Amino acid sequence: MRKIYVADYSLKKLSEDRKASLLFREKTAIAECIEAFGADAVELDEIKSVKEDTIIYRTIASKLKNCALCIPVGFSVDGIEAAWECVKDAAHPCLQVALPVSTVQMEYMYHVKEAKMLTKLEELVSASKAKCENVEFIAMDATRADKDFLINAIKAAKENGASAVTVCDDAGVFLPTEFSALVTELKAACDVPLYVKVSDGINMATACAFAAVRAGADGVKTAISGKGALLTHKFAEVIRAKGETMGVSTSLKATEIATDVKKIKKTMGSESNAQSAEGNDNSSVILDKGSTLSDVTNAACSLGYDLSDEDNGKVYSALMNVLENKSSVGAKELEAIIASSAMQAPSTYHLESYVTSCSNVTASMTQVVLVKDGEKLSGVASGDGPVDSAFKAIEQSVGFHYELDDFQIQAVTEGKEALGSAVVKLRAGGRLYSGSGVSADIVAASIRAYINALNKIVYEEI
Repeated sequence: MRKIYVADYSLKKLSEDRKASLLFREKTAIAECIEAFGADAVELDEIKSVKEDTIIYRTIASKLKNCALCIPVGFSVDGIEAAWECVKDAAHPCLQVALPVSTVQMEYMYHVKEAKMLTKLEELVSASKAKCENVEFIAMDATRADKDFLINAIKAAKENGASAVTVCDDAGVFLPTEFSALVTELKAACDVPLYVKVSDGINMATACAFAAVRAGADGVKTAISGKGALLTHKFAEVIRAKGETMGVSTSLKATEIATDVKKIKKTMGSESNAQSAEGNDNSSVILDKGSTLSDVTNAACSLGYDLSDEDNGKVYSALMNVLENKSSVGAKELEAIIASSAMQAPSTYHLESYVTSCSNVTASMTQVVLVKDGEKLSGVASGDGPVDSAFKAIEQSVGFHYELDDFQIQAVTEGKEALGSAVVKLRAGGRLYSGSGVSADIVAASIRAYINALNKIVYEEI
């Protein structure tokens, strides 16, 4: 029975779909679960922060005992050394040379033609082979490549030391019969282990994968989750049902995958948060003591904040202080931390006084008096409740309208005299500015939060 190699690229896919780096504990937990359910390889994401990623990836390398650990080397020889440092202590390290082979990607994304790309391929594979015995060439967008060039690229990769080649359907345009024909032709022309990475763009991933396997593909790339990916559990189920008939097998433990995936989702906060990590919801942000400055920066970006390096440092320090008494912090809490610690602007405007009235039969009316450079500015406005009318009165007094992106209130202490915390997010010039306020009077807390955000906008505009 022919053994099919299965490489899982969940770490790449989840990070890509979340549009932010996974946390340290998430990456290590996912890698361990992938090994536990029987995948032959764990594929890492490309290095983004050398210092931080090296620490994380070397930790993963120390934990994996049976899986190969694969990492892309990038588009230059300089990236090979950094990639090798990340996986050199793994039981089975692998360096991946991922390059496009279609005309559209070579010329419009990388600005090189076939001859130069072939030279780059030979250079990277040869240099990677000097560091690592196991080198994989990944032919990106292979299903849209010129067939002769694709074959030449695969042959060049093998001649320079590649031990395996992956052909990718990044465009998601192939039918099972087309994938079968491609694999048959490539296997006949190139004597090298051939893996496939299929796409579920037209809901054909599983069918394409098995058509490729039937045609002689030696391996398949899967992921536990992610839009457009061949899902690991679906591939495992078909292998369990039809593998013996087809004369193929894998190391995947079909009955354990579901349990291990649930563990991964629990690690990432909750099942709903793991689904949010596929790009649907900012509530998936979860930070803990293992979070790095890069994690915090990426989380802030995912929430819409464009902070300076100094402010990112302040937020990180404040977060670490909060985590002394908590196990983790979510998106809403992170926004409160950003509001209270990032860009503490001078008090251009400050609250002198406010008077508000409201009832269930008339609209709320609020007068706000602000002070700027010793001058009193007053505004009066009506609105749907005291907070709405107060915000409108502030706008009237300063003479500007800013988009209210978000407004949150919550109690920070218990009892009838509880303190209320308010967070206001204003959008100006495409950027978010957040302010916070705390008071036993929730209207006062809301006004202070608005003015705090307003002062940040004014400070940036000076």
